[in-house]
Amino acid sequence: MYKNLSKTVLGFVLLFSMQSYGQQFLSKALHTQVDHVQPMTGIVFWSDNTGDLNTLGDKTQLEFAYLIYSDVIEQEGVYDWSTVDNLLTKAANRGRQVILRFRYTYPGETGRSVPLYITEENDYTAQVVKVEGSNTYIPDWSNQTLQDFTLEFYTKFAERYDNDKRLAFLQLGFGSYSEYHLYDGPFTLGQTFPSKAFQTSFLNHVNTQFVNTQWSISIDAAESDYTPISATTSLKDLNYGLFDDSFLHESHSENNNEYNRSSWLFFGATRANNSVAGGELNYYSEWDQEHVLDIAGPYNFTYEELSEMYDITYMIGNDQLNHQSAARIQEAGMANGYHFEVTAFSTDGNTTKVTIKNSGIAPIYYDAYPTIDGVRSTTTLKGLIAGESRTFTINAAASGEDLTIECDRLVSGQEIQFDADIEEEIITSLSNNSELAVYPNPTTGIVHFSQVENISVFNALGENVISAKTDQIDLSNYSNGVYSIIIEGKAIRLIKE
Repeated sequence: MYKNLSKTVLGFVLLFSMQSYGQQFLSKALHTQVDHVQPMTGIVFWSDNTGDLNTLGDKTQLEFAYLIYSDVIEQEGVYDWSTVDNLLTKAANRGRQVILRFRYTYPGETGRSVPLYITEENDYTAQVVKVEGSNTYIPDWSNQTLQDFTLEFYTKFAERYDNDKRLAFLQLGFGSYSEYHLYDGPFTLGQTFPSKAFQTSFLNHVNTQFVNTQWSISIDAAESDYTPISATTSLKDLNYGLFDDSFLHESHSENNNEYNRSSWLFFGATRANNSVAGGELNYYSEWDQEHVLDIAGPYNFTYEELSEMYDITYMIGNDQLNHQSAARIQEAGMANGYHFEVTAFSTDGNTTKVTIKNSGIAPIYYDAYPTIDGVRSTTTLKGLIAGESRTFTINAAASGEDLTIECDRLVSGQEIQFDADIEEEIITSLSNNSELAVYPNPTTGIVHFSQVENISVFNALGENVISAKTDQIDLSNYSNGVYSIIIEGKAIRLIKE
């Protein structure tokens, strides 16, 4: 009799309001997918490369720019931030943030980068010397006014931009390209390169100025000849990230003693858990640039593999549209940084609980909050490292398909996406008795009944697999599929997942 009944009424289901069951959390429907590069991650193009930026659209979420100090100040104490503001605003209007790097020295550039008032001092000596085979301007680091100004500059900059959503990351350093070296140039500490004493003051000073903005130094700062970091544990422990501007060259990371890898390891293998990691695709040869994003990789690693090794959030690749398709640039960029996956989403009618896993390779470095109808979670996604999950509570009831992730560091048009494939749980009631209910449905194992009843459970073949007088059953060891539960002569369709 039950076998025939299960086949004829298998699909009979009545929905019952979950509010009748108080604190019972039930899953709500949530279906979405990450389909483009996430904000503040991915392959980066220079801000002046507007043609490629327009072609790529949201396939790139960051822009990069160099500025020189004299762009902002020429006369003592007179700061003009218009160049910076214009740059940041244009990028924001294109839906992106900027990675900014101020520099004094760039091989082949002979123009003055030091503020005019400093160079006019009697004890300042202008220097144009050969660096990497080209005439190059180098500051006079013996000048005390230059040292004082460099500290003051970042005090003023932080006061103005530390909370600016248009600024993603700041890169800092000295020497060529501000990369903490002066290769093939006249290197003298305290003259053509800052003394170790000044570098110590500089790093400690910057660390106190930036509370919110992520700042980074070049991996070359591991070199003991150039910097004091290797001799001073407290300097290594400061809150800076790293950038590697020769990423994925021919011998990169072939062993732990290789220059780039040993430099990364010097700063600690888990540094990216708190401080951003990035860099630039190497320019050792034109062939490298042509093939660095090849699916198979140019040398021993693919771009995705080396990115995962160093928890890379972004990588400058300004020429890549000359060598790769926009689709490949997007694909590579989507392999960088955070990637959120919602694994649980439930509500009791008053509050919502959300469990989110970071399926990416690095955290998000700014506060971001799971949100329902404008109400944010009480904790942030910031710092959720790769492979880990975190559960959030939101003081609002989810109705389904209504979760967003809000971040005050986003510019207009940006969205933090997430993957989710969650079905709604249904409480099922029988007859006119609102006290009799079955939940959750679908289930992964345990099924509750609101009161003790004679229960018979049939599988899809009509076989009686459970018969008991109980208020719960456990289907954990049974196959996934559709079951029929017979109570009071009526059948309930139950899904086991």
